[in-house]
Amino acid sequence: MARNVFRATAKSLAQGLAVETEARGFKVQLDEPEALGGTDTGMNPVELVLCALGACQTIVAKAFAPKFRIDLEEFWVELEGDLDPDGFMGISDVPKGFTEIRYTMHFRTNASQEHVEKFAAFIEKTCPVGDTLQRPIQLVPAGVVVEH
Repeated sequence: MARNVFRATAKSLAQGLAVETEARGFKVQLDEPEALGGTDTGMNPVELVLCALGACQTIVAKAFAPKFRIDLEEFWVELEGDLDPDGFMGISDVPKGFTEIRYTMHFRTNASQEHVEKFAAFIEKTCPVGDTLQRPIQLVPAGVVVEH
């Protein structure tokens, strides 16, 4: 199968640090909490990273449960990550992003613990967002455009 290219845009909004993001016509507004200089009109980007990981794991679970013969009545993921904002603010020389993300998958099913644990391992190794977060990827600047 050919490699797919996914596209998104992020554009600053007039108020504070708010940003409107868009992909395939779907929009999400992001911001920072007031304590970090924003107007708190939306989740911040690192919270969206946690949401993206949980959503990806959920999609994998729902898509592959039938293959694993798991009757998935309900599935959800709780996530939390450690981030020191002093790195982003330039206050100290610590990583700017997450240093650890922890998550707990919740399954409501009549499947055995052992079977569900094997399925959870499959979800972890199959989730594209998890894969992206776990390995180095290249961030390639494609140019700078100045509009007058």
